[in-house]
Amino acid sequence: MPRLDEQNSSTEAEDVDGAIGGLDALDTPTEQQRSRGRRIAAAILPPIGAAILAVLVWQAVWATAWLPEHQLPSPQTVANVFWGLVETGKVWEFLWTSVHRAVIGFIIALGIATPLGLLLARVKLVRAAIGPLVSGLQSLPSVAWVPAAVIWFGLTDTTIYMVVLLGAVPSIANGLVAGIDQIPPILPRVGKVMGAGTLANARHILLPAALPGYLAGMKQGWAFSWRSLMAAELIASSPELGDGLGQFLHNGMSLFDMPMVITGILLILIVGVGIELIVFAPLEKVTLNARGLRKS
Repeated sequence: MPRLDEQNSSTEAEDVDGAIGGLDALDTPTEQQRSRGRRIAAAILPPIGAAILAVLVWQAVWATAWLPEHQLPSPQTVANVFWGLVETGKVWEFLWTSVHRAVIGFIIALGIATPLGLLLARVKLVRAAIGPLVSGLQSLPSVAWVPAAVIWFGLTDTTIYMVVLLGAVPSIANGLVAGIDQIPPILPRVGKVMGAGTLANARHILLPAALPGYLAGMKQGWAFSWRSLMAAELIASSPELGDGLGQFLHNGMSLFDMPMVITGILLILIVGVGIELIVFAPLEKVTLNARGLRKS
């Protein structure tokens, strides 16, 4: 007959084994890893299906003649205009003019908004003084800045970049502030105890720990910079500024050419979706996976 202490030891060992087994069960994938082809298909096919459905609805509405042809052209008419831009190479000129402006403006905005966000998050006086102003600027439509920027800088690239910065900087800064506010207070304290200075604390602790919120702010900042750019190109139209997508859209409106207008809208939408899928979605996936915040 086993002694009482041996029975207790056996029971404790079983409890430990059960606990380890439970933890292993939590780490075990509930589904088999899908093949790379199936994952790509799962990511691509739904948006393609939604686009096809939208075109079918558009074709059906056009077939009812609910609106005259000059107000609602058929998908085939718009496709012909789109293909004409591709054949002549004009589409690449429009895309290059607008996209490179948006990228340059976004990078400058990132360089301004990052230290601004750190100051807002860590210096109470700065936050109390200009925090509400930065939040208010985020809600101000970027198009409101275009007339002022035109008066200040004329019809130049500086006007375009000024409007882009005023649209993107508040969003990125506020995203970083929100990310830093969610950091456990113990982390910056540990850095301070270990001798990290202000810059080292920001580089090695605050920015990495606030990365999910910072990334969300960057996504919103890009969206605002893209919208601001289109508003600036649409209003501040001039031959000296080159032909961007906003200029193309403005020309379509001036000519009362609805196929041209819809083609411009589709190009702007394609750029927005492409940047999201190529840049921000992979960055977000890597960031969340590294923190165990996303299912594999």
